[in-house]
Amino acid sequence: MNRALSYIHGASDVPLLGETIGQNLDRTMARFPDRDALISRHQGHRCTYGQFHAAVEEIARGLLALGIEPRDRVGIWSPNRAEWAILQYATAKTGAILVNINPAYRRSELTYVLQQSGVSTLFLAPSFRHTDYLAMVVEVRTETPTLQRLVVLDDQAPAGLLSWDDLRDMARRTSADALRAREERLQFDDPVNLQYTSGTTGFPKGAMLSHHNLLNNGYFVARGCAYTEADRVCIPVPLYHCFGMVLGNLACTTHGAAIVYPAEAFDPEATLAAVEAERCTSLYGVPTMFIAELDHPRFHDFDLTSLRTGIMAGSPCPIEVMKRVLSEMHMAEVTICYGMTETSPVSFQTGIEDPADRRVSTVGRIHPHVEAKVVDPSSGQIVPWGTPGELLTRGYLVMLGYWENEAATREAIDAARWMHTGDLATLDSEGYARIVGRIKDMVIRGGENIYPREVEEFLYQHPAISDVQVIGVPDAKYGEELCAWVRCKEGETTTADELRAWCRGRIAGYKIPRFWKFTDTFPMTVTGKIQKYKMRQQSICELGLEGES
Repeated sequence: MNRALSYIHGASDVPLLGETIGQNLDRTMARFPDRDALISRHQGHRCTYGQFHAAVEEIARGLLALGIEPRDRVGIWSPNRAEWAILQYATAKTGAILVNINPAYRRSELTYVLQQSGVSTLFLAPSFRHTDYLAMVVEVRTETPTLQRLVVLDDQAPAGLLSWDDLRDMARRTSADALRAREERLQFDDPVNLQYTSGTTGFPKGAMLSHHNLLNNGYFVARGCAYTEADRVCIPVPLYHCFGMVLGNLACTTHGAAIVYPAEAFDPEATLAAVEAERCTSLYGVPTMFIAELDHPRFHDFDLTSLRTGIMAGSPCPIEVMKRVLSEMHMAEVTICYGMTETSPVSFQTGIEDPADRRVSTVGRIHPHVEAKVVDPSSGQIVPWGTPGELLTRGYLVMLGYWENEAATREAIDAARWMHTGDLATLDSEGYARIVGRIKDMVIRGGENIYPREVEEFLYQHPAISDVQVIGVPDAKYGEELCAWVRCKEGETTTADELRAWCRGRIAGYKIPRFWKFTDTFPMTVTGKIQKYKMRQQSICELGLEGES
């Protein structure tokens, strides 16, 4: 093997787990029946592993009583709550495929996902924030012929629908032996989950993930954080996303750690309060969540000294934000995870003992049992260490494919089973990866390749800037120019001229943004990922660049 080329593999003497999610939960319950399993603070719900396991088995028997068969699609449309987690494991025990539906979806998006996945049974919260879920589902039900049953996550339901308590009552019709017989039919390579990726164009695609994909990824993420049954993990990220249900729920249940939901959706104060009250040892979030917590006016009122570790993921982690997390939130062993829904999701993670510079400037090293390489996007050839190119990953974690979309599957996964991430990255000779941008985000200005992440990291050093995002916009002369969206720290102000002057002499002239926009918010997904394509569209319109080319 040519060691000068950007290829690595996660050799490990820790074996993969060869079991289903349900079998793994059985083992954890047997080891830690009396330890806290799940705390949903906004619901006042607390249970031990023994109680959680019993609730999972009860709902699984209820699903059998409903007539749910292996590979039937069961949808969940709800913010974070205890029933979400119970259903996640109950569907796994019955062989059903859980279809995660984004709580932010509206009528057309909901209809598309229900139709495309063929959901037969939908579990839903009555409402979320200002959206009446029940009313919306009643509207779209006639357009989704496969949808046979609606189960409301409440103790009561409108006429013609089932409630959560109704399902519990139905469980009495099915014996534990019947559930065991069902579980014995299941294989760990069976699909267990559909997660719809939020593409920048077109309709979302359903990534089909197996027990083997998800269980092992959660297990090795937890090992990366050094979890034991003594850990208590605060999970303010949404469960419908891999961050919540894999890095959160499955990482905890594979190790006997406690799951803590601070609120039904992200709330910085509720998150800080949960860490203090539950003595959480680990905290999750995307960078925008950590920024909101650090900037909260009551931040210093909360005792966060119980924190040890955690995960920042979902989008690039700004260096200055990471430094504050290490120093002000006591998260000395915080890790960064990198991945994508299609890889279950994590492929790289920093170590809890990595030097500080590695933990703030890279996404870590390859996960156990996973391969990665960096290739020239145009030729497909592996590039030398340190050379930017497209990052590809391969191993147990690669999805089974996109649900009923063979063309998209072939485009994403090549003949050798390499997953094409679409991310531009470098690998160094020690195996650490740096994400330098998206292939589609890279800006080419007058023939110069500019990686927005590099410019963002530089601008974060300005004392007035709290958050910044850099995009490319069309320009007749140079092809593209840079536009920076800036959010100032509370009580701070600056101007475009001041920022340009501050940049001069500190960064190459072609990397200094030509356009500047000051804002309080960025368009983002419910998981906190910045939607740069929306920023680009808005900037083109506001700057009158529609005719540029």
